[in-house]
Amino acid sequence: MLTSLLDNDFYKITMQNAVIKRFPYAQARYAFINRGDHAFPEGFGEALRREVDAMAALTLSEAEKRYLEQTCPYLDPTYLDFLAGFRYDPAEVVIEQEGESLSVIIEGLWYRTILWEVPLMALISELWYRLRGVTGDGDEQVEKRTRDKIEQYRRLGLKIAEFGTRRRFSFDVHDRVVGALRHHGGEAFSGSSNVLLAMKHGVKPIGTHAHEWFMFHGARFGFKMANSLALEHWVDVYRGDLGIALTDTFTSKAFFESFDKKFAKLFDGVRHDSADPIDFAAATIAHYERLGIDPRSKTIIFSDALTPERVERIQAFCHDRIGMAFGIGTNFTNDVGVTPMNMVIKMVEARPEGQHWLPVVKLSDVPDKHTGDPEMISLAKRVLALSGSA
Repeated sequence: MLTSLLDNDFYKITMQNAVIKRFPYAQARYAFINRGDHAFPEGFGEALRREVDAMAALTLSEAEKRYLEQTCPYLDPTYLDFLAGFRYDPAEVVIEQEGESLSVIIEGLWYRTILWEVPLMALISELWYRLRGVTGDGDEQVEKRTRDKIEQYRRLGLKIAEFGTRRRFSFDVHDRVVGALRHHGGEAFSGSSNVLLAMKHGVKPIGTHAHEWFMFHGARFGFKMANSLALEHWVDVYRGDLGIALTDTFTSKAFFESFDKKFAKLFDGVRHDSADPIDFAAATIAHYERLGIDPRSKTIIFSDALTPERVERIQAFCHDRIGMAFGIGTNFTNDVGVTPMNMVIKMVEARPEGQHWLPVVKLSDVPDKHTGDPEMISLAKRVLALSGSA
């Protein structure tokens, strides 16, 4: 089902490069979390195993390497040579099915295992529909729906990126959606998080880092220092490129306590990924103003379960107060008349160099979305003085 090493989200590539440079000996363990309590049909685990084993044959083509050289100059030749020689190792992925329950565990060196999450989720999503005989809307309906959405965003003068690899209905639908966005979006369509489709359709690959970057720093350096050092190490690697910071790994409240004037000036903006977007926008604007920075010189990337109605509400609030852009995922790539899956694959443990395995946690701005060991979550909340508010 997967045909390219670049059928992955861009932030996995940018994080892999940073991990190689800063934490080459670190190990990581990831787990599939079935938030929607989805039932998996008989034989699903075996089918997924076959697809994972087939990924060992994926390689970076010469054309793909040239594309990254030309499009992403901050990815140095050493890393691109590494990526050209990279091969997935299916032994890093353990898949078990018991009845209708599915278990997927990924374990190994962090710089290697970091690439598994997104394509695995895309495979799980597509196989789940395929093996249950679920068919979505036809190609014309998918293209019309995508065109209608991007034209609405275009009329509002917005910048929209496509972030839908992980829970797409299928690769074919994803490809068709990005093609329609490129054809009808004009300046409103800023690019895709999927590197393969960005290359195919001639648009910009979009992404910086994800929660796991900060989660690992929490395990390695402690919760108090996690945000500051994660940002510092990102700046050390990228020197001003890829300047959007993710805020809600240990709650946005804790993030903004670390996001001082230095970081606020160094980074182009922040990404919102949980809780009410208007509340977040108001808090972000106030934070920049307290630091004496004009919020209109900065950008918020909104990326949490966006629909056209929600985007329009955010646009009305942020207009002429702070820059904004939007990353829309499932509403683009799995709006085909079926219910999208509710699932994630998250880092659950890390083993920094010279240390033991440690649980890692994510403290979302929505407490129901906290992930990780309950005792470690409780410890993180106490250390960050969040017990009364999260």
